[in-house]
Amino acid sequence: MNPLAALAFYFALLSLFAVGGANAAIPEIHRVAVDVMHWMNDHQFADMFAISQVSPGPNVIIVTLIGYHVAGLTGAAVATLAMVGPTCVLAFLVARVWDRFKEARWRIAIQAGLVPVSLGLISASAFVLARAADHSVLAGLITAATAVVAFATRVNPLWLFAVGGLLGLTGWL
Repeated sequence: MNPLAALAFYFALLSLFAVGGANAAIPEIHRVAVDVMHWMNDHQFADMFAISQVSPGPNVIIVTLIGYHVAGLTGAAVATLAMVGPTCVLAFLVARVWDRFKEARWRIAIQAGLVPVSLGLISASAFVLARAADHSVLAGLITAATAVVAFATRVNPLWLFAVGGLLGLTGWL
């Protein structure tokens, strides 16, 4: 399959399942990019995710980076448009109808049901990324400790990332 056609097909399809944002689709993006299409390896994917998270702008930048990796600037444009285009059109159409049914029981039930779905998808994303990035027991322990500290305290996660970065810089990881 032509790389541009593959990028357009996979990301257009994934865009419709990214409930909760692009990060919710990370496990499937990883599966397609690493396992199915072999566009990159786990380490490259984890690096691209890290770059997309520290870059200003939306989380969907990971799709742009994958597209660039596969087919240069054209690939970046195709992947990005495929990921945001269908959802923009769908969101526009649904929003026009959604407001009319503010008090409808089915609407309230759908909204309540989407919250745990989004949380589950984002949790799966975290798991896939941890598996792709953690190649030692120490790295796994640091990831787990970071998650516990971030969840249980009000410490800014950037401090935790800085500590992890320093450990990597010093060669501990």
